[in-house]
Amino acid sequence: MKLKELVNYLESMVPTAFQESYDNSGIQVGEHGQAVDSVLLSLDVTEEIIDEAITRGCQMVISHHPLIFKPLKHLSGKTATEKIILKAVLNNISVYSMHTNLDTVRGGVSYRLAEKMKLRNIKPLMPLDSKLLKLVVFVPLDHAENVRDAVFNAGAGFLGNYDRCSYNIHGRGTFRAGPGTDPFAGKQGSDHIEEEIRIETVLPEYLKSRVVSAMINAHPYEEVAYDLYRIENNMPGTGLGVVGELKKELTEAGIVEMLGEIFEAKGIRHTAFTGKKIKKVALMGGSGGNYIGKAISSGADVFATADIKYHSYFEAGNDILLVDIGHYESEKPALEIIHELITKKFPKFAVRFSNINTNPVNYSQAWKK
Repeated sequence: MKLKELVNYLESMVPTAFQESYDNSGIQVGEHGQAVDSVLLSLDVTEEIIDEAITRGCQMVISHHPLIFKPLKHLSGKTATEKIILKAVLNNISVYSMHTNLDTVRGGVSYRLAEKMKLRNIKPLMPLDSKLLKLVVFVPLDHAENVRDAVFNAGAGFLGNYDRCSYNIHGRGTFRAGPGTDPFAGKQGSDHIEEEIRIETVLPEYLKSRVVSAMINAHPYEEVAYDLYRIENNMPGTGLGVVGELKKELTEAGIVEMLGEIFEAKGIRHTAFTGKKIKKVALMGGSGGNYIGKAISSGADVFATADIKYHSYFEAGNDILLVDIGHYESEKPALEIIHELITKKFPKFAVRFSNINTNPVNYSQAWKK
């Protein structure tokens, strides 16, 4: 298939519009018309990963962490990033990254962590808000169904696990067609009253252009009367981190052991045990040290994440157990999600996991005798 086909599908499932402002998810290297027969999945993009893609005949690398974070002024091969880009280009290998958008999307990285722990009642720790629009359009009675279908097919009308959601009110619209018009109903220069349906539905902001275009194309009026409102509602199921509940309470030592075993952590840092039981769990893949307050306010007994700074441990007090399981360890499940997304849509497409452990952090007890 063409790179564009695969990218369009991935971004329909995990929109780049969901990424954080500092991020750079999406195509890092590649051209839309490039042919892709197989992809290599890796958490990071290194020279070794590009070499592996070459050896295994993969035309594309899909990573969680973006290859390019900072603007580039030249491609001279002086930096590690420049060397990787040049090697990818010279060997016709494209690179695509799914980072904080994969963290934020419904069923994303933190959800996968919760599923591995078999948590129940899983909800976002920091729900994604102010990303929804409400569309209101006025349609003549006989065309309401066509317009509804058009906006639903374009991506509007989703409320959690429900789709094709709308609210409809019967009313009467008035207008007078001016010179040079070709009115669907009524006559030029004459007042007209038309029986209409007011259709209301919601849509993600990033689909605005597509939904509005579909609505206008399906609408019979020469001039379509519609309104768009920004609403503050959370987008169901989306957001950074999750909170869920264990089936049975655990001790603090028990939850640390569980986290270590499930995520294959070679070293775990945590705050002091206080003797409290653990039932409610907050999780965030990757660097979650800035969200300790959110975890505490959620009522969680433990917050498991990565990259917690020294002084951040003091924020916990006796309110919550902080557990740092490692950045690589907390985000490796991202690759499972990407694999499932691609193989579900393209079951015969070759999707391979990298054999290389790109974790730059190593643990040692060499000083012990």
